[in-house]
Amino acid sequence: MASDVQALTSPVAEVPLSPRFGWAWWVALVISGVLVLLLGYTLMSVVLVGVGVWGVNIPFVWGFDLINYAWWIGIANGASLFAASLVLRQHDLRTAVNRFAEGVAFFAVICAGIFPIFHLGRPWLFYWVFPYPATFQVWPQFRSTLTWDFWAISTHAIVTSLLWYVGLIPDLATLRDRARRKTVKKIYGLFALGWRGSVYQWAYHQRAYRLVAILVLPLILIMQSTVAFEFAVTLVPDWHETRQPLHFVATGLAQGLSIVLLVAVMLRWGLRLERYIDDRDVDLLGKLVLASALVSGYLYIDEIASAFLADPITRQSTLTRMTGDYAGFYWAAIAYSVVIPQLFWLKVARQSILAGVFVGFSIGVGVWLDRFSIIIGGLQTDYLPSIWRDYTPTIPEWGLFLGTVGLFAALVLLFIRFLPVVSMFETRHDEHLEKS
Repeated sequence: MASDVQALTSPVAEVPLSPRFGWAWWVALVISGVLVLLLGYTLMSVVLVGVGVWGVNIPFVWGFDLINYAWWIGIANGASLFAASLVLRQHDLRTAVNRFAEGVAFFAVICAGIFPIFHLGRPWLFYWVFPYPATFQVWPQFRSTLTWDFWAISTHAIVTSLLWYVGLIPDLATLRDRARRKTVKKIYGLFALGWRGSVYQWAYHQRAYRLVAILVLPLILIMQSTVAFEFAVTLVPDWHETRQPLHFVATGLAQGLSIVLLVAVMLRWGLRLERYIDDRDVDLLGKLVLASALVSGYLYIDEIASAFLADPITRQSTLTRMTGDYAGFYWAAIAYSVVIPQLFWLKVARQSILAGVFVGFSIGVGVWLDRFSIIIGGLQTDYLPSIWRDYTPTIPEWGLFLGTVGLFAALVLLFIRFLPVVSMFETRHDEHLEKS
């Protein structure tokens, strides 16, 4: 029995405890580090010069900021919702993907939180949106979407970090016990919170893990809907629609699943984790991605049909998104997020590393294009023709977006290096149940 446990634990535990790592990881970390430096440079330019370095104008008061904020929140919500559902259902797939799905959600929240803060123009005053007891009795405007962003991001960060950390505690104790260097042992021991694996501790751990997972489900739906309501509560013709929350939740879930699939196939290939992320797991992930893409396709059809039943101004605004200057973004979003995932009807494609990377990447791109189409295409033709203008993102805006991608990649790489990417205690538990 002890040898079986060792065989299950060693391949996963040896990765963060190894004193050396492969050269490919270092190359990827250097590239992502360069992008993080680019992020720091663009953020500093916003602080020193102001948001005038962006291409925003009237009516495009948000531009890239809101696009990327909504995109990162979609990844976080989709991955969190998926991981929490697997925990509550005790599905076998949780042993393969839950650990890094929870990490992906947390890292995406960190990237999303950057955009609302720096859009303020004076980011050092971001605490003004907090509901704190101000000396001059100047309270935040609770009808402002900036205040909604504060509640959405802070709640999301707390819940996703708890879900990730609570699941990590038993494995941190395993790394503490297996570590050879005293300093490393102390660090893992500090975050393991004195875990000894007693029946008493296990009982409380499972309750806490499930409790946090239960909290995730309603909060994620509410937070994603909050992002959509930032559009729906406005009077912009193409935004003022009750279908927006459903559209953002469904496409966000597809986006989160696609990133989880992308990370899963890369980890399986790069760290040789075929025993933990097997063909059946990847096949099931592919089916879930395909199902979510079909739901997104249905919502696009509903959007087109609803446009012809709407009032003339809303119809014209929606048709402009489909046929106007930014029509390419709209149709490319459908192609990338709905059409390309149809490859997963083929079993050979669902189990292919290249197909998994291609489809996962394409859905991520497609949902980003969808957010661009909604925000920029929706604002292009407002009620007043006198303010109809075009929008062109500037180099600092592209740098900010690429910088957050680099930050996300760097966090994932550091996570892979220093923490177990597969839940060791869940794997041991499932193996024990199968044998018994």
